[in-house]
Amino acid sequence: MSGALLEALLGLLVGAGLVVTVGALRGFEPHGLSRQPSRQRPWRRWGIAALVGLLAGLVTGWPVAALFGVVGVAWLPQLFGRPQGHASAERLEAVATWTEMLRDTMAGAAGLNQALIATAPLAPTALRAPLETLATRLEAGVPTGRALRALASELADPAVDVVVAALVLATEQRAGRLGELLSALAETTRREVAMRLRVEARRASSFSSMRIVAGFSLAFACGLLLFARSFLAPYGSALGQLALLVVGAIFGLGLWLMARLVRPPAGERFLARAE
Repeated sequence: MSGALLEALLGLLVGAGLVVTVGALRGFEPHGLSRQPSRQRPWRRWGIAALVGLLAGLVTGWPVAALFGVVGVAWLPQLFGRPQGHASAERLEAVATWTEMLRDTMAGAAGLNQALIATAPLAPTALRAPLETLATRLEAGVPTGRALRALASELADPAVDVVVAALVLATEQRAGRLGELLSALAETTRREVAMRLRVEARRASSFSSMRIVAGFSLAFACGLLLFARSFLAPYGSALGQLALLVVGAIFGLGLWLMARLVRPPAGERFLARAE
């Protein structure tokens, strides 16, 4: 095979690897580029990872490059994905709005059960489906406290736990002045929304920097493979592969530490501890 043909083939393989990698990082499926969350189809993500690892191994002839390809594609989507397990600003805003709806409905001489059922179809979109499930349970005769705890378990959100705890206390212990309590909870939740938006705005620059570092490093490595293979020749030895493995591990550790800085841990649910 001529040198020009070999270089063209290597370029095509590297390009295909880049397309597949970028698609995996952004949550796209490689076939047809239809958008699908990678967490819903783990076997596809690992298939993409194996393909990229194979391409990397064929292009470089290095076992370590194949390992980096597999680990990178399988791990980076989780590393760069938005944090899950705690409320978004939209969810918090929905909780505040629903809390105010409950307060206003109860002010019209409706009981708590009636207010929960009446506000479910009118609740914000982020909460409508679980609240409609709550209303269905109440209409089927499920005790209010039990139905509310099931709602908190489904949403798994500290902000929801606070509201549900107040409602459960009102149901089981006949807490007075519930309307004032709901007003205070709504105001507190809206303050948390504003604080979270400010924090997320400051984290956005760090998050972008992390993506740029990873993308530039990948592009630089591919550029060396295409245009300066002689520079990478020492890594073809056993000692070079060991050195490359160490450098790659340090680089991956750095990305992981950067991700820790921009992704706060999920809030702890106190209602789950009580259960």
